[in-house]
Amino acid sequence: MEEFKASDNNKVNMFVCGSTVYDDAHLGHAKTYIDFDAIARWLRHLGYALTYVQNITDVDDKIIARARESGEDPFELARRYEQRLLEDLEVIRARDSVDKFPRSHDYMESIEMQIQLLAEKGYAYVANGNVYYDVDRFKDYARLSGMKIEELKRHRIEADEEKRHTYDFALWKAAKAGEPSWTINLVYNGKREKLSGRPGWHIEDTAITYALFGKQYDIHGGAIELLFPHHSNEIAQAEAAFGVRPYVRYWLHSGVLNIRGEKMSKSLNNFITVREALKKHSAEAIRLMVLSTHYRKEIEYSEGLMHEAEKKLAYLYSSLGVFYNARESGAKKNDVHEAADAFEKEFCDAMNRDFDTPLAIGRLVAFVARLRKIAEEGDVDQEGKRYAVEKVLGLAKVIGMLGEDTYKRKVPDDALRLISEREAFRNAGNFRDADRIRLALSERYGIAVEDADYGTVWYYKSA
Repeated sequence: MEEFKASDNNKVNMFVCGSTVYDDAHLGHAKTYIDFDAIARWLRHLGYALTYVQNITDVDDKIIARARESGEDPFELARRYEQRLLEDLEVIRARDSVDKFPRSHDYMESIEMQIQLLAEKGYAYVANGNVYYDVDRFKDYARLSGMKIEELKRHRIEADEEKRHTYDFALWKAAKAGEPSWTINLVYNGKREKLSGRPGWHIEDTAITYALFGKQYDIHGGAIELLFPHHSNEIAQAEAAFGVRPYVRYWLHSGVLNIRGEKMSKSLNNFITVREALKKHSAEAIRLMVLSTHYRKEIEYSEGLMHEAEKKLAYLYSSLGVFYNARESGAKKNDVHEAADAFEKEFCDAMNRDFDTPLAIGRLVAFVARLRKIAEEGDVDQEGKRYAVEKVLGLAKVIGMLGEDTYKRKVPDDALRLISEREAFRNAGNFRDADRIRLALSERYGIAVEDADYGTVWYYKSA
């Protein structure tokens, strides 16, 4: 843990590695985007002037291969999946926090400039039309990953006889027939060369951030699997080219989403697209599932986990609804105000400690449960109700939750009485009568009732 300090007063620049657009986004991608959306929202809530950039990789081997399979132009395919990605981000409420979605191929001048700097400083070399980064020249290459050189030899997959070392990586790839290509002018060993080809993956991101943020910026985010080699290569490129250290002042890595013990990924064909998930679950439930685990930790995805998220979400809405629709009195009760202030402090303390969304959500659930109990015990003063509801909705909104107004739908008093009676029967171990009331609530009012560790959940089945 270290205290976050913006490099320029309250101005913060944040870059997060985005998608390679050759297919629809899956829930593993959604986890990353939701995690960093919550981080961006909180930084802005604290008053930082945040610029959040999430790139679009539209020049890549996978895009070219998929386009060849489908008979499409690679850029047309990339544009189509880029649009679908943005639509998905909109639905899961992770788009509006992003200020810019730059495309890789729009930054060729910055890419060319950076490769030239690396060549001039002896970090880049040309081999048969390719340009490689000489890893041995950058003495602190393993600073972020902590890997040893022997490990690099095992992990480097870009094998090429032209390279000086097996772990060197491509800055520029020589053109191949039928693939998109550009031409850069490079002065190397005193000679000007025209190199036709396309950029390596790693140089795209540092070219974008240099063009938008300059030589150094505050926060770089992405999934943990990008720590090596991608982020390690970014550091090597930027610090060698621009001579400023550190290239990024704070690195934030989100844990992966697993399914049946393996990382959800397209290469393993074990993924669920965001669009498929939205056919069965609400966007808010997907957000709640993600944010109920700390962003740095892995999640083992299951339908059971999603069902628990749906139940918790229903509990929040239904309990807030009980309080919102409670009878009002003119008498002021300071305990509601004090409880709301205490909740706000606990929520903020959680978020300020490395964006601890699961703890913040736990505080939210506990406070809403308390408000429900207050409402069930008697009248609520008008001012206290307004104050507490504003605190709940205001802080929930900061992490993209409770964005619907279903809490305003009043549950009939008779139904609330039955729900309370059922809970009393359950607490007494009388499950027969509890089940009888559950059936009556369903048949008379269309209200479904479920039980959770934090209390009774109810919601309209047609909702």
